Amino acid sequence: MFAFDSALTPAEWSALLLLATASSFTPGPNTALSAAMGANRGWRSALPFISAVPFGCGLIFTLCALGVGGLLHEFPALRGALLLGGVGYLAWLASKLWRSQHLREAQNSDLSIGFGQGVVLQFLNIKVWMLELSFVAGWLAGHAAFWSRFAAILPVVLVFALTSNLTYAWVGSALRHWLAQGQRLLVFNRVMATALALTAAWMLRGLA
Repeated sequence: MFAFDSALTPAEWSALLLLATASSFTPGPNTALSAAMGANRGWRSALPFISAVPFGCGLIFTLCALGVGGLLHEFPALRGALLLGGVGYLAWLASKLWRSQHLREAQNSDLSIGFGQGVVLQFLNIKVWMLELSFVAGWLAGHAAFWSRFAAILPVVLVFALTSNLTYAWVGSALRHWLAQGQRLLVFNRVMATALALTAAWMLRGLA
């Protein structure tokens, strides 16, 4: 899938792909939202958000490569504001999921995230910032072939962000008919809401 650019050694590629896989396909705010939208409204309704995730991640990776991400370490107040914004947004989304218990309600509600909202959510997601900073610190910083490496890594960021969320949305959509029976959708939505709330609580630890 990825060409082995001469700027990165095979060992570096292996480590990069391992980190990208582990970080992208493990549950998190993005994948939880993709699965929830797929289950409640169908995977097509999640496409704007799914498209926003790689766009936002790629933009943040670029900003980190340019040194902007370092401001989070230099200015604790900025990091705190970012964390509080992300926590508040996730808590709001979790509350909407918690209350939705029927497919008809989900279809008629605003339980959806558009492209613009999805991009903003990436900027409020401290996990995304830390991941992109890790890519920059581990594979770009201090290397002479900086931009060659950047050009090789950026597609990895985009592809993994896209495929992971598309996969979760598809799985959620595949479960729609099963979830429509009894209280299954309510339980599913509350599990997803709890996952978002726990993520928000974990993010709050960064303020300590």
